[in-house]
Amino acid sequence: MSSVIEQSVQARMVASAPRMETLPATLHYDRGDPFAVRMAFPAPATLEGTEVAWEFSRELLAAGVDAPAGVGDVRVRPFGYDRTVLEFHAVEGIAMVHVRTSELRRFLKRAQELVPVGDEYRFMDLDGDLTDLLGGPA
Repeated sequence: MSSVIEQSVQARMVASAPRMETLPATLHYDRGDPFAVRMAFPAPATLEGTEVAWEFSRELLAAGVDAPAGVGDVRVRPFGYDRTVLEFHAVEGIAMVHVRTSELRRFLKRAQELVPVGDEYRFMDLDGDLTDLLGGPA
């Protein structure tokens, strides 16, 4: 079994213009970092012309598909019957994207199968992380 899940999703950028632009995005989950989810937007879809990725907690994404969640740089909330809004707050401004809730639930289900909620600690290398933090072996 692979230790990484990647899933392509179609995100719709919310803008002041009446139409929403559809962008490709990739959701990423790695068993080696079991609390985090990564959402990446490819270079052509960004203002900077380089890939932009946001990391946030799997718990935030799971909570946000059912009720508003988050108070920091990433916020997630349901929108209508079949969409979830992800808000990404940065110094440059706020990006809001809509993603089909069913796609997010499918991704979360796959992540849950890889690392069950509550078992994240079993997949963490705390000794290795502590060694790295302290500058390697003495």
